[in-house]
Amino acid sequence: MPNVQYSEEFAFYQQLKYYYDMNRGKIRSRYNDLTKKFLAYNDKKENPDAFLRLPQFEALEMYVFIKEFMGNPQVYEMFDDWRNRRDKFSDASYYSVSKGGQIKLFDRESAEVTDILFKQMKKYKESYPNYIYALTMGLGKTILMATCIFYEFLLANKYPRDKRFCHNALVFAPDKTVLQSLREIITIDKNKVVPPEYARVLDSNIKFHFLEETGTTLHTIDDSDFNIIISNTQKIIVKKKRKDPKPEEVLFGQGSLLSSVYGDDNSDLDDIWDDASLMDNQRFKKICRLPQLGVYVDEAHHLFGADLEKQIRSKTANKTSLRDTINMLAERTSIVACYNYTGTPYVNKQVLPEVVYAYGLKESIWNGYLKDADPIAFENVKNTEFLRMAVSTFWDRYGGKKYEGLNPKLAIYASGVEEAANEVRPVLEEILADLGIPTSTILLNVGDTKYTKNEDIRNFNDLDVRGSQGDDKQFIILVDKGKEGWNCRSLFGVAMFRNPNSKIFVLQATMRCLRNITDERQTATVFLSKENYDTLNDELNKNFNMEIKDMKNNTVKKKVPQKVRVLPPPRKIILKKVWHEYSLEEKEYLLPVDFKIGEIDYSKYQSIMYEKDSIARDSSLKEKNIDYIKEQMKFSMFSLAGEVARYLNISCILATRILREAVDGVETILSAVNRYNQILDDIIVPTIFHTLYEVKSEVKSEDKEIVLLREPENAGYYEFSAREDLVITNKYGGLTPEQISKSFHADTYCFDSMSEKECFLQYITNNKVKEVYFTGMFTANQGDLSVQYYDPESGRIRHYYPDFLAKMEDDSYQLIEVKGDDKKDDAVVKAKAAAANEMAIASGVEYKMYLSSEILNSHILAYMEMMNK
Repeated sequence: MPNVQYSEEFAFYQQLKYYYDMNRGKIRSRYNDLTKKFLAYNDKKENPDAFLRLPQFEALEMYVFIKEFMGNPQVYEMFDDWRNRRDKFSDASYYSVSKGGQIKLFDRESAEVTDILFKQMKKYKESYPNYIYALTMGLGKTILMATCIFYEFLLANKYPRDKRFCHNALVFAPDKTVLQSLREIITIDKNKVVPPEYARVLDSNIKFHFLEETGTTLHTIDDSDFNIIISNTQKIIVKKKRKDPKPEEVLFGQGSLLSSVYGDDNSDLDDIWDDASLMDNQRFKKICRLPQLGVYVDEAHHLFGADLEKQIRSKTANKTSLRDTINMLAERTSIVACYNYTGTPYVNKQVLPEVVYAYGLKESIWNGYLKDADPIAFENVKNTEFLRMAVSTFWDRYGGKKYEGLNPKLAIYASGVEEAANEVRPVLEEILADLGIPTSTILLNVGDTKYTKNEDIRNFNDLDVRGSQGDDKQFIILVDKGKEGWNCRSLFGVAMFRNPNSKIFVLQATMRCLRNITDERQTATVFLSKENYDTLNDELNKNFNMEIKDMKNNTVKKKVPQKVRVLPPPRKIILKKVWHEYSLEEKEYLLPVDFKIGEIDYSKYQSIMYEKDSIARDSSLKEKNIDYIKEQMKFSMFSLAGEVARYLNISCILATRILREAVDGVETILSAVNRYNQILDDIIVPTIFHTLYEVKSEVKSEDKEIVLLREPENAGYYEFSAREDLVITNKYGGLTPEQISKSFHADTYCFDSMSEKECFLQYITNNKVKEVYFTGMFTANQGDLSVQYYDPESGRIRHYYPDFLAKMEDDSYQLIEVKGDDKKDDAVVKAKAAAANEMAIASGVEYKMYLSSEILNSHILAYMEMMNK
């Protein structure tokens, strides 16, 4: 194989996200109503109170997209379709990014690289789909995992025969520390990520099994659904058979669950086995009796092991024990897919081939999801000098401060227990005494009961609990506590002088202090020897494809907190409140119903496979109907009548009569419905409904006084964050006093884009404008100016807030919306515009929507005046 390297620009997960982003509206419109509601509930654009952070939600979107839209394929299959522009990625596809196809990779080197990557993907594929979601530590992978499982169970409950959805979940953790953090899957308030009406369904069906202790028996009911099994214990089936089992071991199985699931740190060779050397146990057998199993692996870099590079490139490579464990499960039960959650998409700067979503460390820091970091290296200093400098600098920066009511903390790593207790602690006590800091702020946690007591463990677990004894501990001496699962948001510093046994430990320990705290972007300090500093830089390069300097050099402009005060007098306007009142009147069934079955366009229900014989020649794209893969409910006359009666709440006798007397004939109706079940919902039920009922609609309106901005409750100002170049205040020197007097119902406007800012400046400086107010930054409970609209994607009634309100020289008003060019044909944007237009027309107000390019490339008021002539 030629030695061809590929850069991140060829990372398939980026191309997959680009394709989804460009077709987001079309794709989401194809989802079922339950999925639309689930996504809308977690989307901050549609639900401002949504709990998930943006990276979590984007990962959830990708999870749903791959499952429901793409059909749960192998990654290599999606990649092959993408690179060859087949199926949904084809030039002729309705979802094509452009008429020219996907991102162009026509040069010889690019084609060679993608061919190598495809061969690697295909070579190491499993019998089940295998996906990697790479989100940096601190972004909430456990919450994301729980949300994905809840989504699976809701859809499995709604569509029990659909093989795409998981009916049971097996969650693996690499060690006991991470296992404890996975308790959050059990304890999370489901209402945070699941619409309340569906959370109750989950609460009444889910069974949790937390296998913490070795030898714990798994109490699942065979062939049952909605079990979540969480374990890290290390022998689900695996143990090399070295002696004959005792009778009780034959009965109950022996060893712990998942023995070499991830492989012991010091027994790499012992991880590998052959089928003849294995013995299984009760837990493995019970798991094998659970249908449609989804496997979820936390901190999945453990899954691949240290020789990932060999595994990707070598034909003779061994696989890690966890992978073989999952494969053995797949041989004995139905695995829907394996979902791996890890902190990085890279190993030695190589993008893992099955990554489908990634949000990196650099982006997480830049966008405020993690603390920034200030690494400081020391060379040619003694241990005590290093520690004194580290503690003194830490105290100068953070001493006496509180963050969300918590004291800042410094983690000091020792290379061993005796060094921590007998060398580091005495020196630290002396340093603190010199600084006037009580030595009671020291906590020693070294994993040895000789030095670390139960009270110390309790205080360690309470480091982030305000007002606790744990919060009083600010200097934490540790041994080997840098791995995943240890979370302390109030940790603001890490000090490590001696070189640890594992180089990756330097990176893991450093990242412990990056978890975010407060709404403002904070900076932690990392104190390292020069050798550890170089190690950190090297590990960042290997694992995140970045360097230390990248943590501090942000090319993305930083958002700055802004205090926004309301300026008197209150600005008000009279607008029409418009609503529709519907009434339902029963009609008597008199004439046979004509369902017009013969006029149905069946093409929208068909499953189609696209095939192009060759990309080397200009052959045509072939289409093949594959309806045979669908699982359709087969209705009889009576079951169809029962389904209609249940849906419309009418008698079965009436439903049967309507179907029997139909113009089309009952056999024709049954044939169509059994061919495509969707016809029942799309045609049969609505037609019978309109036969039996008449829906009358009446548009009503009333005058309503709108207050553009209200004073904040219990505060003197509102708080926003915005880039400094997108902020204009009422002191802005670029405007004259006369122009400033035309606007600013708040003293500060925080725009989202340059086009919004430019629109404001064009309006406020134009003599034809008497007043203009930026209203788009103020939402619910801040002002009254909002428009109700029907969201076609989620099927819900929502509110949106126009960007500007302008009063023109003739005392007419304009409602103004600014949108990116890519949103011009978006279904949701059109729905907002239609609703705003209806309200505007009723109120005698003109509604205007400008595209960004129009604003940035022309004088919009002069241009619109010219267009109206």
